[in-house]
Amino acid sequence: MAVFEGAGVAIITPFHEDGSVNYEKLGELIDFQIEHKTDAIIICGTTGESATLTMDEHKAVIRYCVQHVAGRVPVVAGTGSNCTATAIELSQDAEKDGADALLIVTPYYNKATQKGLIEHYSMIAGSVKIPIIMYNVPSRTGCNILPETAVAIAKKNPNVVGIKDAVGNLSQTALMAHLADGCLDIYSGNDDEVLPCLSLGGKGVISVLSNVMPEETHNMVRDFLDGNVERAMKFQLDSIPLSKALFCEVNPIPVKAAMNLMGMEVGPLRRPLSEIAPENREKLRTVMTDMGLLK
Repeated sequence: MAVFEGAGVAIITPFHEDGSVNYEKLGELIDFQIEHKTDAIIICGTTGESATLTMDEHKAVIRYCVQHVAGRVPVVAGTGSNCTATAIELSQDAEKDGADALLIVTPYYNKATQKGLIEHYSMIAGSVKIPIIMYNVPSRTGCNILPETAVAIAKKNPNVVGIKDAVGNLSQTALMAHLADGCLDIYSGNDDEVLPCLSLGGKGVISVLSNVMPEETHNMVRDFLDGNVERAMKFQLDSIPLSKALFCEVNPIPVKAAMNLMGMEVGPLRRPLSEIAPENREKLRTVMTDMGLLK
């Protein structure tokens, strides 16, 4: 059984102006997502600026999210690290705090070999009992889980049940789906490739777009899975300009800017991320207005 089916939001982490985590606002965002049909909350992922959270903050944000969600939808906790021991510690704590599943990014910077990736994921999987979704985003990590490796990890470790595929190579996705033969749930990691992923047997998307359009993103996936392909395709194609605009600078710079434009007051970014350039803010504003998100 899949951890979730549909659109899970890669939720941002809101900060106060002094840079501290704004837990009250995080609670509001979680409620907003659930009220607008989001199928899962993915906390402390890339979009949540996990790389700038201290270990204590990382654990506290996951704990708060689990407690606030209170079982309404699955909580998938981002607990990956470029250090296997750190990933194990974060994963074990998230499991103790009640997370439903884990999202484990490939170890960044180290450039692990495929053998190293098998050992890394197997050690983490062996340290917990809850399901694990691998996260493959080589554009950010410099490390690509090859299809054969992803399937080998899943077959070796029964609790490795899925992969967030943000490679941007549908040929690789197709080969992985072929080799997995159902042993690995595939989630699109790119908002502009959701339907192609679903057409290859994918279960849904872990979405940046859902931060600003949760119900519409959920409906797109649900429509496709229910056979309403034309309606799903219309939103997929109509939302392409916004999906592109949300990556006009490195994620999550644009999505936080978009949420602030919508009046959500999610606060600043943590350095080394800087605020969006004025010209990109205006491009984003134009696209959002065209999508009906701004007046």
